[in-house]
Amino acid sequence: MTAVIFGAVVLLTAAFAFLNGFRDVSNAVALAVRTRALTPSVAVILAAFFNLLGALLSATVVVAISHTWIHLPEGNGGLGIILAAVTSACAWGLLMWWHGMPSSSTHALVGGLAGAGLASLTVGGMGVGGVDRSLLVQVVLPLLLSPVVAYVSAYLLVFPATFAARHTQANVVNQRYRRSQAIAAGAVAFGHGLQDGQRVSVVLLLALVAADYADGDSIPAWVALVSAVMIAAGTLCGGWRISHTIGYKITRVDPLRGSVAQTFSAIMLFVGAIALQAPLSTTHTVTASVLGAGENQHFSVTNRKLVLKILGLWVITPAATAAMAYVFALALSPLASA
Repeated sequence: MTAVIFGAVVLLTAAFAFLNGFRDVSNAVALAVRTRALTPSVAVILAAFFNLLGALLSATVVVAISHTWIHLPEGNGGLGIILAAVTSACAWGLLMWWHGMPSSSTHALVGGLAGAGLASLTVGGMGVGGVDRSLLVQVVLPLLLSPVVAYVSAYLLVFPATFAARHTQANVVNQRYRRSQAIAAGAVAFGHGLQDGQRVSVVLLLALVAADYADGDSIPAWVALVSAVMIAAGTLCGGWRISHTIGYKITRVDPLRGSVAQTFSAIMLFVGAIALQAPLSTTHTVTASVLGAGENQHFSVTNRKLVLKILGLWVITPAATAAMAYVFALALSPLASA
């Protein structure tokens, strides 16, 4: 039974990685396509390549993160928790994509782990160790801090960018920033691969440890390959519903503001993944940066009703996935105890 549950975990985690790339491609391509810096096909291929590269490189820190993230029960109990958590994260991701709403897959996954762990305790099993710290470090603090930092910084960075371009013709400014935005789009995709590739690989590594197929001190090559390839495959398929929301419906940006937003987003993702080894939501970072850069204009261009709706969904994401995972874990509990 352990092998069957482990196989289901691998398949669902691969699906989670695919959905991650499918939904989050908007973070890299939406603005570049909106400002005509890149064509849609070129933007998606560029994003897929850099997502693949970033996810492969993220494997170098997966072991360290898995030891400090959470601790699962051994055996079928731990595998059942992962299975319920990933299932709820996938279901929530599909729901948000269908409605064209940008949301964090990381927050969905951590919320799912918390709910599944609670269900395990309910039926007399072991819970998830370290989930309280994970909820604080990976959900609450990023939810409160990273969008604020991204918004304020992008807003302020528009000032020096527009000042430097004050004596240059508008068409020349747009042309220059379209070029820089093409580079920034690749950088955001690379940062997304670094960040979200870690999460997928960590889940698979935790499943290997729970099933007693690995000791957790090294990462098998196939784990990194599954994470990278599935994220890249999802990116190539491209979920344009969310891209339309970010690029057209939230606010209006020109090439200068689009370049500022994506460049700073990429910097935040790099610092979080490499220097701090802290998980940042690509969706939260990019969306907040777009809003900040778009707000720094002489006229109102922001759809505030839509922004409030998105913020509300960000807040309820961990709770919603925790509730779904709780139900899924209870349903799976007979298998986990087998």
